Amino acid sequence: MSTFHPCFLIPCYNHGTTVPDVLDALAPYGFPIIIIDDGSEPETQGILQAQTTRKNVMLVTLAKNQGKGGAVTAGLYEAFKRSFSHAIQIDADGQHNLDALPTLITESKTHLTSLISGQPVYDDTVPKSRLYGRYATHIWVWIETLSFAIKDSMCGFRAYPIGPTIKVLERSNLGKRMDFDTEIMVRMYWDDCDIRFIDTKVIYPEGGVSHFDALWDNIKISTMHTRLFFGMLPRIPKLLRRQPTQQQHWSSHAERGTIMGIKALLTIYSLLGRRAFNLILKGVMAYYYLTGKSARRASENYLSRLQTYAIECNKVLPSKLTSYKHLLSFGHTMLDKLAAWRGDFSAENLTVHGLEHFDHIVEQQRGVVVLGSHLGNLELCRALSRRHTHIKINALVFTEHAERFNAVMKSVNPKSDLNLIQVRELGPDTAILLQQKIEQGEWIVIVGDRTSVTKEQRVVWADFLGKPAPFPQGPFMLATVLKAPVYLMFGLRDDTQTSPHFDVYFEPFSEQIKLPRGQREEALTQVVSQYASRLEHYTMKAPLQWYNFFNFWQLSGKDDEK
Repeated sequence: MSTFHPCFLIPCYNHGTTVPDVLDALAPYGFPIIIIDDGSEPETQGILQAQTTRKNVMLVTLAKNQGKGGAVTAGLYEAFKRSFSHAIQIDADGQHNLDALPTLITESKTHLTSLISGQPVYDDTVPKSRLYGRYATHIWVWIETLSFAIKDSMCGFRAYPIGPTIKVLERSNLGKRMDFDTEIMVRMYWDDCDIRFIDTKVIYPEGGVSHFDALWDNIKISTMHTRLFFGMLPRIPKLLRRQPTQQQHWSSHAERGTIMGIKALLTIYSLLGRRAFNLILKGVMAYYYLTGKSARRASENYLSRLQTYAIECNKVLPSKLTSYKHLLSFGHTMLDKLAAWRGDFSAENLTVHGLEHFDHIVEQQRGVVVLGSHLGNLELCRALSRRHTHIKINALVFTEHAERFNAVMKSVNPKSDLNLIQVRELGPDTAILLQQKIEQGEWIVIVGDRTSVTKEQRVVWADFLGKPAPFPQGPFMLATVLKAPVYLMFGLRDDTQTSPHFDVYFEPFSEQIKLPRGQREEALTQVVSQYASRLEHYTMKAPLQWYNFFNFWQLSGKDDEK
């Protein structure tokens, strides 16, 4: 027996003359129809009452005008009372081209728990003021959901799954007027409802009646977006981990935020500024600290190892190194990445250690390999390289974490010629391609402190903070094949400054990494140990800016550490 038992839902306020034609168009589908008379004038009331003589047409009359949202809400509760599984909302004014209705019904029947909505396709009849005004709402909705999943939140052509919708209605006091369509969609997204869209042609009939009040509806919509924005803030961690995976290794985890989510966060930062964003961040990271058990446990393990190592080496660490402060530091670095992406940082925000090496490379137009890490903020070299926009940076990423690196490396220098190279393994074809780029004076950038989940046995064990840890062979083998100079780069935030300031360390690592035959393993171990030593050195400078939130000292699925 099918669980798809829908009805049509038509809210109506003084659109009596167009309703009969809409009902004629819906009749072939054979679904029951609920009309909501939203306190219409007598002429429309008469027309609507006359339609109840049709088969399967029901009329719900509201004594006073509630607004579109109030009418739809009343209709949804009526559909719930009558045990319909879905309510397919149709505007009474004939604005929606019903050619898309079969697709809407099919999608709703296929995805029973999803909210299916039309995505308007306009012709030349659309008023430009409305078209442009919709984009302002789109931007706010992207911020409120931290995604671009909702393509249009204002179209009244949609199919509601009754159960999930009533659940949201009973928990929330939603707007009653034109703000309803957007608010219920955002709140259903917050409630983990899947939202899907189909293209829908929309026309604006000549002489059509609009009930949009430019003053009061805009005030209500603005109030709604304010309410939704502040409702979004405590939900940020949940929204960013909308589709989490449960695999153990760091590179098996789906990224909690997408590029669209990052852009939404960037918009929040642009609207509120750094100080307000930082205040919000404290609450968000406190919530994440309480709910993110895996990250908190990894942070605590790292801090314990760090403190043990400091005692063994008689080194002094900053006081009060807590897991919460570690996670908060990560949040601040995410904000720094957004600021770097937007171009807010220049050389004035940086104290560069080793600038002479950077300028020397640029002057000679040499191709180099730059080894980064997940300590601090690699995006700071975007500010460093603003004076040299002709530099072409090639970011080498492995397929399983290409999306993250795409976001990171586009932040490095968006004004320069950037090339993202995705590979599964470092085969001969990749080596030849990269060699050509080195010969052309281009840069190859790769991080050297995370292993690949698909090739995780190809590691070199080296001491890091007093204990052997696995480092990937790939970046160091690549540098050997390319026969290019290798440099290190670390970008550390100076937390003693009131305004954003960073120490960028750019230093030569090797003029050319060589692995002699017969001594290859020993030579590779020595090179990786040298990298681990420099990483350790800078980690001790800024211990809360180490952001490998997994057990760095063991491979995935391994109970026994080396």
